[in-house]
Amino acid sequence: MFLLAIDTCGPTGSIALGQLVGGQIHILGETSLGGQRPSETLVGSACEMLRMAGMPLAQLDAIVAVNGPGGFTGVRVGLAAVKGLAEPARIPVVAVSRLEVLAGKANTASAALDAHRHEIFLRVGGPDGQARELLAGAAELAALDSPPKRIAVCDDAAEQLLQEAWPDAELVRVTTPTAADSLRLCAPRAAAGQFVDLALLDGNYLRRSDAEIFGEPDTPRPQRP
Repeated sequence: MFLLAIDTCGPTGSIALGQLVGGQIHILGETSLGGQRPSETLVGSACEMLRMAGMPLAQLDAIVAVNGPGGFTGVRVGLAAVKGLAEPARIPVVAVSRLEVLAGKANTASAALDAHRHEIFLRVGGPDGQARELLAGAAELAALDSPPKRIAVCDDAAEQLLQEAWPDAELVRVTTPTAADSLRLCAPRAAAGQFVDLALLDGNYLRRSDAEIFGEPDTPRPQRP
């Protein structure tokens, strides 16, 4: 199976191409989008990666879409690119949370990412293998029952907030998750046919947009007598 992964949820996005052979994923290439605007470089970079590999788009067996949480613009751009590539060629899509990718990279059940504004995106793994994700500040962390014992982190802000809230927790520091990490996690799911309905694919935002938070309601027009 040939798989393409797209992750534009973090400060820098990335794309990766991999091949699944005998249950093992081999990364054929990975490109960082750097500090560039992903809307201007993403599709072109993906097409160039496929061209360099000598692979037409239709030969892809699946696309892995990291659908958040993260910046609203990045998440939206990434999902738009995934749909734009997948729909014409009818390529199936695996969707995955960036928090789950981070947890998988650190071999933990729980993970946290900086959400800015003194908050974190938090994944709390349960003993049954299930997990829930939420947006949490200091108050929400203090009120959480049974905090996780081991939590994956990849940035200073999330690490500091967790140290202050849960000083006894073990924080497992790893590098920022990339598209290649999502390929490693999701290749077995693609092989098992665990795909999403592309029409229903949406961002895992966890936080409302600034327009929803700070926007003022429309002023009603005065009624004519």
